[in-house]
Amino acid sequence: MFIAYVVVAILLSLVLLMSARGDIVRDPKIIEPLKAIGVRDSWFLPLGLVKIAGALGLLVGIAYRPLGIAAAIGVVLYFLGAVITHLRAGDKKGVGAPAVILLVAVAPVVLGIATA
Repeated sequence: MFIAYVVVAILLSLVLLMSARGDIVRDPKIIEPLKAIGVRDSWFLPLGLVKIAGALGLLVGIAYRPLGIAAAIGVVLYFLGAVITHLRAGDKKGVGAPAVILLVAVAPVVLGIATA
């Protein structure tokens, strides 16, 4: 189970870092659809930094499990908010990516608790 946690934590961290990069450098493929559903331009840097914090927490959680579990819970809540935002805006096409990341983020919570 520990190896599964490590693999999922690393893969999810990489996804979070790539997503954060898109927010921070204001990649048009990332920010234009989000602006269309009401995400303000001033939110992209903070949202990207939160993703980086989640990624770092997951990685540190390999050595100190409570932090990894807390980070994973934070990532779940972040992407739950993203799914809700997309659904409230009627963006059923854009809800897929955050929903998948949300589901993947549940794995380090469960695996982290199981190996703590």
